[in-house]
Amino acid sequence: MIHYSNDGAIGTITLSRPQVNAIDAEFVAAFTAAMDRAETDAVTALVIRSDQKCFCAGADLAQILGYFDDPKGVEAMSDYVASLHEIYDRLEALSAVTIAAIDGPALGGGFEMALACDLRIATHRAKLGLPEARVGMIPGAGGTQRLTRLCGPGVSARLILGGEIVDGAEAANLGLVQWSCAPEALEAELTAIATRVSGLSRQALLLSKDCISAWSDPKRDGFARELDAPGLLIPTTEARDRVLSFFQRKAG
Repeated sequence: MIHYSNDGAIGTITLSRPQVNAIDAEFVAAFTAAMDRAETDAVTALVIRSDQKCFCAGADLAQILGYFDDPKGVEAMSDYVASLHEIYDRLEALSAVTIAAIDGPALGGGFEMALACDLRIATHRAKLGLPEARVGMIPGAGGTQRLTRLCGPGVSARLILGGEIVDGAEAANLGLVQWSCAPEALEAELTAIATRVSGLSRQALLLSKDCISAWSDPKRDGFARELDAPGLLIPTTEARDRVLSFFQRKAG
C-alpha cells in the first residue's frame, strides 16, 4: 500500500494503493509507519510520490458513505478527519524537507497531503483541487487553512468555493506548486531538486523550516528564532567546515 525507501540523505514514500490511493484507516497507519522510518533514518529530503496514475484522490468515499447509515457515523467521521489532521500536521512538521511529486490527480485529501509538504512539483498533466463541495463536504483535513496560508484567500476561494480543478501549469501560476514540468521531465527535475536539497546542511534546513513556519503563527516569534539559530549552528563542526570550505573555494 505504501512503500518507503532510502538512498542516503534522500528518502522516498511511494503511495501504492490501487486504483487512486484512497485514504482509509489502513492507509493512515501505513503512512505513519513510513514517516517513522524516515525520521529514524534522519533523511534530509523526503519525496512523497505515487506509482499509480493518481497521486492521491483523497478520502475513501466508500468509507465516508458508510458513516451516513451508521448511528455513530458523526463520531466516526470526526475521528477519521482527526486522523488525517494528525498525519498531515506531522508531515508538515517532519524533520526533513518534504517534496510532493505530483504526476496525476491530487484531489481533496490528496492535495491536502501535498499542501502539508514543504515543496511541490507537478507535471503539466497533473490535476489539483479541493472539490469536496461537489459531494456535500468541505476540505476539512487542513485544506481551507493551508491553501489560504499558501496562496491567500482569493486563490483559496477560487478553488474551494468555485470547485475548480487546475492542471500543473496553472497550479504553478497560482503558486500552488513551486515547479511544473512536462511528464517526461519529472524524474530529472525531481532528482535535481532532491539532490540539491540533500546536499545542504540538514540542521540549517530544519532551523530555516522552523523559522518559515513561525511566520503564520502569532504565538511564535520568527525573528527571535532567527536570532537563536546562529547560537545553535556556530558551535557545530559541520557549520565550521562548510564556512571554511566556502572561503577555500573562493580563494582558489
